[in-house]
Amino acid sequence: MMKQLNDAALDQLFRAARTINVWQDKPVTDSQINALYDLAKMGPTSVNCCPARFYFVKSDAAKNRLKPYLSPGNVNKVMTAPVTAIIANDTAFADYLPKLFPHNPDVKSWFADPAVAEDTITRNATLQGAYLILAARSMGLGCGPMSGFDKAGVDKEFFAGTTLKSNFICSIGYGSDEGLHPRGPRLDFTEAAKIL
Repeated sequence: MMKQLNDAALDQLFRAARTINVWQDKPVTDSQINALYDLAKMGPTSVNCCPARFYFVKSDAAKNRLKPYLSPGNVNKVMTAPVTAIIANDTAFADYLPKLFPHNPDVKSWFADPAVAEDTITRNATLQGAYLILAARSMGLGCGPMSGFDKAGVDKEFFAGTTLKSNFICSIGYGSDEGLHPRGPRLDFTEAAKIL
């Protein structure tokens, strides 16, 4: 039986968590990155399709490959972060479905229609990116998700000759309170939700 998380855990994941703009000079290890993925991969997706792919840009050489495609306001955020994940959509995700959804041998055919496949990829890979953010926060890491980058350039630089297309990027590390903007307002329940 699942139990409700305590207030400290909810604060860490949601209420006190912030988008990080400035990073502490503290590395994120390869073992932490592996543990992060092992948490994030457990989030649910439609028919367990898992269409997201994660490229963890950590080395100086890899960061320099990413740098030319960043919006000017994001350059410092990425270059000073211990690691930045490129969350990508795998257009060939259905090739993995016999492994991921083995109890239905016909599952791959469900995505023969390109429109159905695209809709499934976009929704589920974005969900997996959100799971990555929550997994990082649960491990005591901060996140700086962003969409300010040249997707075509990143795709050419990192994914040429593959079935991957970039979705968004997210810097990950130990955040600093420096550079935090005031928390933006959120919509009230009555503005954004209904109980039917």
